[in-house]
Amino acid sequence: MTQTVSAPPATWSPPATPAAPSGAPQPPQSLSTPRRGPLGEWFAGTPGRMRALLILSAVVSVLFGLAAAQGFRQSDGALQRAEANTAQLVRVQAIHTSLVAANADATNAFLVGGLEPPAQRQHFVDSLATASRLIAEAATAQPADQTVLGQLNTTLLTYNGQIEQARANNRQGLPIGSQYLKDANATLQNDSLPLLNALVSANEDRVDTEFDGVGDGNVWLIVGGLVSLAVLVVTMIWLAKRTHRYLNIPLAVGAVLVLVTMVIGGAGMAEASSTAEDTRGDTYANALALSRARIAAYDAKSNESLTLIARGSGAEFEKGWKEAAQRVDAELAKVGRVGAPRGWQDYKRSHEAIRRADDRGNWDEAVNLAIGSGGDSANTYFGTFDKSSAASLETTSNAAQQQLGLARGALPPIEWLGLPIGIAAALLAAWGLSQRLGEYR
Repeated sequence: MTQTVSAPPATWSPPATPAAPSGAPQPPQSLSTPRRGPLGEWFAGTPGRMRALLILSAVVSVLFGLAAAQGFRQSDGALQRAEANTAQLVRVQAIHTSLVAANADATNAFLVGGLEPPAQRQHFVDSLATASRLIAEAATAQPADQTVLGQLNTTLLTYNGQIEQARANNRQGLPIGSQYLKDANATLQNDSLPLLNALVSANEDRVDTEFDGVGDGNVWLIVGGLVSLAVLVVTMIWLAKRTHRYLNIPLAVGAVLVLVTMVIGGAGMAEASSTAEDTRGDTYANALALSRARIAAYDAKSNESLTLIARGSGAEFEKGWKEAAQRVDAELAKVGRVGAPRGWQDYKRSHEAIRRADDRGNWDEAVNLAIGSGGDSANTYFGTFDKSSAASLETTSNAAQQQLGLARGALPPIEWLGLPIGIAAALLAAWGLSQRLGEYR
């Protein structure tokens, strides 16, 4: 039996589209415009630019307030540190003066032999006590000086021990007492005074750095103010062109607020900087000169006694006296006649008399002139210089401190008002631009 195989049903296919001939025009494609995101829509068009300017004006206004506050904080801080470092410098120089004064007392009293004059001995004790007290105060006032001050205190203990050994042997008439005295003087000159000179130099550098930094705060104020004014003025010009309204009162008030802050603040900082510079060149410089003069004068007095103690072999100490006396003359010349202390020239003439007697071989007469307490003695004239220079130094030091305080007082309170001023200018800018934005809604 034969089977018939049926073929599968045929499927229909659409007729093939003939290929377009080469060079034939293509059918147009559908064009779609890219959609902006929410942020792009917010800053689109004139309203969007207004929003951008509103944000920019507000931000730079607040930054101006912060910059103004930082500038005044920097100037006020520099003045405050200059005042504190000046006080520390005066304190360190007072330590120096107390030590060389004690040494002058010890060497001069040594010439007496036996028991030294009670007043002179008491002055020695008081000078060392003052030095110890000031070392403790200085270490508290300036932590950076603590290590060196601790080393200085150690050298003072050694010095005082050598002085006591010199006194004990001198009372017994033992020649070794003079050697202990020379050792004590060497300890002071080689161990103590270099430490003090390092402290003086460090604190002078600190004071100079702070004086130089008083005017730097103006940079913050001027740069911040100019940037803020530029943004606000450009915004007002742009608004005037777009809206044909030539004055936006809130924006103008904000710009005036920034400008007034710059003018008043800049004038205040300029006055403070000028006062600081005047103090630096006047009372502060005089205080330094008087302090150095007192230190050199006591150094000269010590060398005067050591020259006589050496009995004919003290040429080195006499050379030291001349060098110290020259330093005194140089420092007093900086002070001028008005603030110059009395007694120094008289003391120099009395020293010349001491040297003439000693050079003639009349050592006893020279010693009597050196340790005497009469009206024309070296000690009397030196005492006049000591009291007069101490009074002048106290006056000039206090004046320097007061002038620096006045310079701080001349600063407007923009350190505290700077940020509120910046916020106020930002709010005014936002208000002015918001008025124009409202017109587009």
